[in-house]
Amino acid sequence: MTRTAQSQTVTTPHRRTDYGARFLNSWPDILSICILIAGGIVMLLPFLWMFSTSLRPVQESFKLPPAWLPTQWNIDTYMAVFRSSVPILDFAWNSVKVTFSVTAGQLITCSMAGFAFARLRFPFRNLLFVLLLASLMVPGQVTIIPVFIIMRRLGLVDNHLSIILPFLTSAFGVFLLRQFFLTLPQELIDAAKIDGANFWTIYLRVALPLSGPALAALTILTFNGTWNNYFYPLIFLNTWEKMTLPLGITALRGYLASNSASVIMAAVSLAIFPVLLIFLVAQSWFIEGVTRSGIKG
Repeated sequence: MTRTAQSQTVTTPHRRTDYGARFLNSWPDILSICILIAGGIVMLLPFLWMFSTSLRPVQESFKLPPAWLPTQWNIDTYMAVFRSSVPILDFAWNSVKVTFSVTAGQLITCSMAGFAFARLRFPFRNLLFVLLLASLMVPGQVTIIPVFIIMRRLGLVDNHLSIILPFLTSAFGVFLLRQFFLTLPQELIDAAKIDGANFWTIYLRVALPLSGPALAALTILTFNGTWNNYFYPLIFLNTWEKMTLPLGITALRGYLASNSASVIMAAVSLAIFPVLLIFLVAQSWFIEGVTRSGIKG
């Protein structure tokens, strides 16, 4: 009994020392987790405020001092969005058509161009890729005038094609998929060549089926950017029948329908729902695609 007690008294300080050493070694990870949690809460606050405001009665929209939770929960603001004189459903349908057209176009063109830059050998390949990346530094506001002139000469102003054609491909999408295709084992490409496959067959049957995560990442980014695009529709679309959802929410805020913050926040909450749904469905693929695309430079 005495030896057992002595052994316990001897080993107990060592255990405490081990726990202390583990804590000292893991405190940077704990601090990083706390910072990420705090940052996540800060980023969620605007969305919580938006959703809370959408459920307030109209008379509480501009209440001072503001409160995080409404005193009365009211869903009539969501009904007011559809009862307004602004055809919000028509705008949403226009956004759906434009968004799916642009997303499908970028998945096709960017995947082909990314595979070409990653696996094909042709003159000035690296130079062309550098020039493609350089186009990322040119903002859309700089090129809007020549694009508008081209669309006007083609007779596409006030047409959905004017906001679809300029975005059927993107330098970022080509870069993202090119980086992903570089991570594919060269042995797969060589084995397909030995079996007599040409580059079209390798692209369609080898590279493309393995690029699901990268395609999912590009889908989410393109869908989000096109769905929220406000600048190009504002320039190219003039009639009510052709306007998209961001323009419709702006009209809802103005003189045509309602100046209530609750109704506007209800419309915005409905507008972000498809983006959140797409992200939640393809979240794991999105993270994997972005991570694997950044392995090689």
